[in-house]
Amino acid sequence: MSKIRITKQFTFETGHALYGYDGKCKNVHGHSYKLDVTVIGTPISDSNNVKFGMVIDFTDLKKIVKEDIVDVFDHATVFNKNTPHVDLAKELQDRGHNVLLVDYQPTSEMMVIDFAQKIQDRLPNNIKLHSLKLSETATSYAQWYASDNQ
Repeated sequence: MSKIRITKQFTFETGHALYGYDGKCKNVHGHSYKLDVTVIGTPISDSNNVKFGMVIDFTDLKKIVKEDIVDVFDHATVFNKNTPHVDLAKELQDRGHNVLLVDYQPTSEMMVIDFAQKIQDRLPNNIKLHSLKLSETATSYAQWYASDNQ
């Protein structure tokens, strides 16, 4: 049977700041992110299976991405925990803000790498993550492909 790629799109709002950056993005700011998640697999061929004909139920893919990425990053502010932004993060947390401290500079490039790992860890063995596209604006995005990362 043929391999098929399916894609589900997600949106979320996230703030961040890039410590040590030499441009405007050193300041705390936010984006309306759009994440395209593409997986690849063979459609289920067992006609007795309720998911007959599906590579993966879009609802199952949505659950994975929503739990590990969208619900975590939506309306949060992300800082690299290995920078002095930790002090700002603590101040914001003390004031009731949703703050995420990560092990990387929170660029689109590094976020998409993080997201790829999180999604791969949750997918069933017969489904493979094919690619991710993380858009931070209508004209700027980072892409991750499994074929580039083997």
